[in-house]
Amino acid sequence: MAATSNSLQKYSVLDPSRMPLLASFHRLPRFLALAGILLAFNACAGRPGPDILKVVSTKDVRTKEVAIYTATTRAKDEKNDNGFSTGRAEDLNYAKYTISIPPDHKASTIEWPKGKPNAKTDFVVTSQSTLTAPAFNKDVVVQQGKRRPVGIFVHGYNYTFQESLFRLAQMAADANIDAVPVLFAWPSQGALTGYIADRESVLYSRDYLASLLISLSADQANGDLILFGHSMGGFLIMETARQLKLEGRDDVLSRLSIVLAAPDIDADVFRKQMDVIGKMKIPLTLLVSKDDRALAASSFLDADHPRVGRFDIDDPQIRETAVKYGIKVVDITSVKGTDGLGHDRFVSLAKLYPQLASLDGAKANRSPAQVGAFIFDAAGATIASPFRLVSKVVSPQ
Repeated sequence: MAATSNSLQKYSVLDPSRMPLLASFHRLPRFLALAGILLAFNACAGRPGPDILKVVSTKDVRTKEVAIYTATTRAKDEKNDNGFSTGRAEDLNYAKYTISIPPDHKASTIEWPKGKPNAKTDFVVTSQSTLTAPAFNKDVVVQQGKRRPVGIFVHGYNYTFQESLFRLAQMAADANIDAVPVLFAWPSQGALTGYIADRESVLYSRDYLASLLISLSADQANGDLILFGHSMGGFLIMETARQLKLEGRDDVLSRLSIVLAAPDIDADVFRKQMDVIGKMKIPLTLLVSKDDRALAASSFLDADHPRVGRFDIDDPQIRETAVKYGIKVVDITSVKGTDGLGHDRFVSLAKLYPQLASLDGAKANRSPAQVGAFIFDAAGATIASPFRLVSKVVSPQ
């Protein structure tokens, strides 16, 4: 390092014009690594287009169906009546989709159509309807029954609307429990080059997510609101929670069970957010992986600022942070992902999703260590009740 420093000093004195070139060579391996990560992001087969949302008949096919309620800041897709575009809407749009799950569905997988959608082998939409805000709220409440939880999924960066919709359908189907899934879809560009635009769309969507949470929490027929965010969706959730705190809406925050999977949040920003939000009635849970390569790329783009989703729970400072803010940090590094980057491990934990209603820190008969004690197998693919701790969990004592 000293030799490199001396060389830089030499060139800065003798020939300042050479400094940018030298710096670019110094950073070249990192740019190549970033390029490799971005290529891996885009290595999947052709992504499904909006035509995937066309209604398909399931006549004569015995399938499982999942009803997904959607609140979105995406504008309506003028080319596809059933979908939403990358544009930003001025008001929340509401819809309901029924997704059919094929009989031979494999957990953690979305069986995308390879040709014409077929309910026997593929995820397909069997019905779709546009809802007004009152109809949306009423319909979700009607589905509740006896104070069942509402599970709200907030997707991450580089998602299309149809991908976020089918991802939630997959998680709800794998969970196989009676809960009401709600998708909050913000206007991601659904493109690798859209990272900055996506961050702006997240900030644009804060008021709308807060409005949705206020509306859902107002009806006491609803159980706790499980707010599950992936990647950049975690940033949106934290910004919304901070906003609710500043607005004095502790009544809403007390109903929230927040789980952030691989959150794409600057670690310093997260601490400032928690300084405002404070310890939550239901402890906030982080699902982290110290080898998440997608978040490594995000950190690179952010001048090497560490990301929350790459927290190392063996780091004493992380343990201190967990205790200070009353959060639980769950290391899921051993969980097998499907994207080659370690960024989508949450998909394999779908069975965790409905059980999040059990993260009720307000119950007097539960200690912090018992709240949110998850059962994972070696691949982190299963969960059952009663809970016992197999993963590493840091809980406030």
